[in-house]
Amino acid sequence: MAYEFQVAVDSQRPHEMVTWWAETLGWEVEPQDEAFIKKMIAEGHATDEDTITFNGALVWRDGGAMRYPGEVGSSLDGPHPRVLFQLVPEGKTVKNRLHLDVRIGTANREEVVAKLTERGATFLHTASQGPHTWVTMADPEGNEFCVS
Repeated sequence: MAYEFQVAVDSQRPHEMVTWWAETLGWEVEPQDEAFIKKMIAEGHATDEDTITFNGALVWRDGGAMRYPGEVGSSLDGPHPRVLFQLVPEGKTVKNRLHLDVRIGTANREEVVAKLTERGATFLHTASQGPHTWVTMADPEGNEFCVS
């Protein structure tokens, strides 16, 4: 039996990072249900400390998620993986053991790298293997990713 999966990314600023990555990939941030959050607080299942206001909306403090365009609001078993950014207290200290490859093709790689750098990414290095070339970068929290 095959299983669906989501990728979970530890983050000190999960809402900022899910917004940054959604823009980077052209994906959509999953909206959070303010009425449901307020109901959970009213029923004693959560407290106000479990929430924050981000971009004018009440959200769960511990994180946010993004999905492929058109899959927001659909069932959780869509054809594309979901990416969850979850709050952790510590910052990144070592190299990632898992990273995303942003596959854009070669036609506009330099332009994409420049735009990502303008938005807070850091250029790390360019590498190649045979005819394939990629740029390794770090997102605003230091998580490595490749643009290929």
